[in-house]
Amino acid sequence: MRNRLVDIGITEVKILSGFFGVASKKDCVFDLFFGTDYHSHLGTRRGGMAVYGESGFNRAIHNIENSPFRTKFERDFEEMKGNIGIGCISDSEPQPLLVRSHFGNFAIATVGRINNTDELVKAAFAAGTSHFLEMSGGSINATELTAALINRGNTIPEGIRYAQSVIDGSMSILILTQNGIYAARDSMGRTPVVLGRKKDAYCIAFESFSYLNLGYEDYKELGSAEIALITPEGAETVSPAQQQMKFCTFMWVYYGYPTSTYEGVNVEQMRYRCGEKLAGRDEVRTDMVAGVPDSGIAHAVGYANRSGIPFARPFIKYTPTWPRSFMPPNQTQRNLIARMKLIPVNALIQNKSMVLIDDSIVRGTQLRETTEFLYQSGAKEVHIRPACPPLLYGCKYLNFSRSSSEMDLITRRVIKEIEQEGREIDLKNYVNPDTPEYEEMVGRICKQLKFTTLQFQRLDDMIESVGIGREKLCTYCWDGRE
Repeated sequence: MRNRLVDIGITEVKILSGFFGVASKKDCVFDLFFGTDYHSHLGTRRGGMAVYGESGFNRAIHNIENSPFRTKFERDFEEMKGNIGIGCISDSEPQPLLVRSHFGNFAIATVGRINNTDELVKAAFAAGTSHFLEMSGGSINATELTAALINRGNTIPEGIRYAQSVIDGSMSILILTQNGIYAARDSMGRTPVVLGRKKDAYCIAFESFSYLNLGYEDYKELGSAEIALITPEGAETVSPAQQQMKFCTFMWVYYGYPTSTYEGVNVEQMRYRCGEKLAGRDEVRTDMVAGVPDSGIAHAVGYANRSGIPFARPFIKYTPTWPRSFMPPNQTQRNLIARMKLIPVNALIQNKSMVLIDDSIVRGTQLRETTEFLYQSGAKEVHIRPACPPLLYGCKYLNFSRSSSEMDLITRRVIKEIEQEGREIDLKNYVNPDTPEYEEMVGRICKQLKFTTLQFQRLDDMIESVGIGREKLCTYCWDGRE
């Protein structure tokens, strides 16, 4: 069984994005280039930068599917000049966009999701908008639509408030003007927008760690719906934050980079606590604790620290020639790519029992194949411990989706099986870990995926691991709470 490769890679649909902006008294392109690059984990399809300087606006957008952001933008980095700029990494649409409007010229980048696109497009046509450019597949560029909505206002802040009020979903926005950058966090604070500062410059970022190595220090995290104008001289709130917040809890569990901090809570530390909570309710004793790379590793470290079971790495991600997630159109080829990126350490697997922790179970395909491989490699027991509760609902607030349909979720498929047996279904019973319905669901998943045992994280333990009030957290994908 030597040198076999195992498919434990993430192949679920991920439509992510992140942005970065700089307002400086000096040329900003160096900071903008590297600050945007630090968001590369949030997308693998497109990158873009726009700057404003003596020659006006200058923008570049490139496909980054098969090459890192830094490689694609090296020439632009050398040629661009300006003291104010924004950049974006996106898996959904090309951005930043350059817009000419009654406000003057501006560049715009967004992070968010619009569920009512058709309704908003019809309203825009009725209000006088002549056209929208279609992307591949016939979809409308969400950033372009957001710009059209903003243009309905008499001022940019007024336009942003209007756009956020009519968008069903969420939308955080950066708008680059010749005078500064407007930064707006989505109306419910589901994703982060943070500000950093250093001498003669301010920056705006999705990920808080992105500016630390560039010499910035933490300055401020925008509140829900807050709009700020950032200039080289400072950051001014032009529309206040609202108190209500529903931050995406999955940012800590899976999406967030380990060095990021959201609402004062570091991702890596939260994952340690999350793993500790898992161990605190577990009685299984094994030879090792392992985490599925990358997001499962910190959870596994926390579990190992609490349980006293040694942490080990039976799978190693091969990165020297696989820096990016190349995604061919063919599903078989995509599965092969996933297999080739992760390599097992057979000496740590043979005749061993293990607790294996992943951030979550979505379809279950990868973990089933992983478990089968582990048994074939000589593992005695594989106990699966997801770091979050069972996913029962597809996210309708963000484009941070790991499934294209709720029936992609293994939980919903199992529940449908139960339903076909003629039993009445109430999803709330499958949320509560103390019900027989929940126990049956978990038991069926365990049997189908051929785990030795399966025990999910409890929702209350996960929330306690975050450490902020539940009323400020979005838990919709687990419990359906709006």
